[in-house]
Amino acid sequence: MPSPHLAAARTALIAIDMHRGHLDPSVATLPLPAERCGPVIKRAAALFAELRAHGVPIVHVVTEYRDAAEIAANPFWKAAHDDPSKARRGILRHNVAGGPGTEIIPELHDPRDLVVRSKKRYSVFQPTDLEFVLRRRLGADTVILAGINTTTCVLCAAFEATNRDFRVIVAADAVDSMDGEEMHRFALRLIEAAIGWPLGNDEIARALASGRASQGG
Repeated sequence: MPSPHLAAARTALIAIDMHRGHLDPSVATLPLPAERCGPVIKRAAALFAELRAHGVPIVHVVTEYRDAAEIAANPFWKAAHDDPSKARRGILRHNVAGGPGTEIIPELHDPRDLVVRSKKRYSVFQPTDLEFVLRRRLGADTVILAGINTTTCVLCAAFEATNRDFRVIVAADAVDSMDGEEMHRFALRLIEAAIGWPLGNDEIARALASGRASQGG
């Protein structure tokens, strides 16, 4: 299946949980392996700069809780908190409001970007106003997904976006997972099989260029 043309005016990138709580080993409560943080930040920063140059808006969606009780309301997360075998051990300390973990990675944020801070679970859509932002403020019918984790929040966003009839691109160079390389690759294969297009940075740039050419730009 060929890669789609991307019209910048109808495309938005959703940066999912690209905050210090995952990507800064000095403060992260649910960290990506330290050796993977720098590379994915660098690749994402390059992509974001390319998209901004084309006029594609960036929307950061950030998980943030009032307190640990909001996290513990999820039975699995409550059980995983004290389980040393789980990647999500310690989750009840994750991204409580006012902590450094909720800060977006500086290299990825620009004053022109939009920020949605009401994400509470794996979903970027529920209970946030993201869909309103995408459709009413930005006029987007295509989303490019970047962020952490490929296996949970990115995958969930891909399912929910396609169920809302958005065209779904996953920025394969700008996603990663604390669940390991095998699960990360599996999530990308699942998305490619049933949901949308995992594309590298160069492929996204070409899709934007071809979209501009097809519109006579």
